[in-house]
Amino acid sequence: MRALTRPLLDVYPNGNIDLNDVARGDGYLFVRDGVGIAGRGVAARVPLAEVSAALSAIDHIDEVGGVHPTAIGSIPFELDSAGELIIPQILVGKAADGRQWVTVIDDASVDLVPLSTPTARAQSFTVAPLTDIDHYLAAVAMARDAVRDGVLTKAVIAREVVVTSPEAIDVHAVLRRLRASFGSSYRYSVDGFIGASPELLVEIDGNAVRCHPLAGTTARTGDPETDRAAAAELLASEKNQIEHRVVIDMIYDTLLPWCSYLDWQPEPSVISVANVQHLGSALEGHLSDPRPNVLELVRALSPTPALGGFPRIEALALIAKAEGFTRGRYGGAVGWVDASGNGTWAVAIRCAELSADRRQARLVAGGGIVAASEPLSELAETQAKLQAMLSAIIRP
Repeated sequence: MRALTRPLLDVYPNGNIDLNDVARGDGYLFVRDGVGIAGRGVAARVPLAEVSAALSAIDHIDEVGGVHPTAIGSIPFELDSAGELIIPQILVGKAADGRQWVTVIDDASVDLVPLSTPTARAQSFTVAPLTDIDHYLAAVAMARDAVRDGVLTKAVIAREVVVTSPEAIDVHAVLRRLRASFGSSYRYSVDGFIGASPELLVEIDGNAVRCHPLAGTTARTGDPETDRAAAAELLASEKNQIEHRVVIDMIYDTLLPWCSYLDWQPEPSVISVANVQHLGSALEGHLSDPRPNVLELVRALSPTPALGGFPRIEALALIAKAEGFTRGRYGGAVGWVDASGNGTWAVAIRCAELSADRRQARLVAGGGIVAASEPLSELAETQAKLQAMLSAIIRP
């Protein structure tokens, strides 16, 4: 393959372009706060193990500086799932330093902007649980009892719901709603898998490596005083602090062998998004040479204890036994990697997986279970988490 990267203004001289409008309903998107990538068309679908070699083999001319051929995709939750990434025919990128570019593979010709933008329309929906509520409550109790018995330190139990409509769900419209409500989350769209994750799994930029894991959650009400009180209670909660600490320790221990130094926040802070508040801790380090490809770190970290549990193997075995469904792309990772090994990957949460005809969307949400967990409280937490995608899909 051949690739040419040019400044965006050379290709689209009319001004700025929204990455959501590049991706639309049938393209590819990974963006946060206006920084990210959007792609159209498929130059290649590459098995995960072959991505690094495939990107490096592209004959690339870079007229912008510091831009490399890039692949985008998701990696499923289950450890035995191989996954694949997509090299788009046309990719639009926006960097935090202000650079904007278009990379074209093999002289592909694809329109960057839509002929029209989504408009509000009446559409009916039904929402129903795929996971029986009693089954979910029993699974939470099973995980809690395993922690109390010393088998586990933490396990994450999730449940499914399905949204159904007689008409196709407008993905482009959903992406625009997510931008309006969750602009500071990592918003993504890959092959019918869409979402807005607040959680950075791992990012490599040169020799710098960053993570920002979240664990421990409370709902937001929209009332500032109530939300401040809930945030203070979250910080003071021993149950949530234990859940959070397990995640931080695992990520630190996993990354440290690759780093000459690795630092982290001594105490978690409260991270607020539109519907919930989380405990979050930033980690940042300097990679040793030879530095790893970001995909190596994604594979080492995912699934984190924030979505699986600890110890990992025992927690995943309990999840497979208790939940009653296959998670697939929920709880895995979603993001991009370039030919230099840089990339940004988010934890694949606050998401929906669409059917082929886009008349159904499967939503999944879960929570970390420790010794102090109560099943009904965990159910309420999943309801709060599900609101992110439910509102983006259902509201006009």
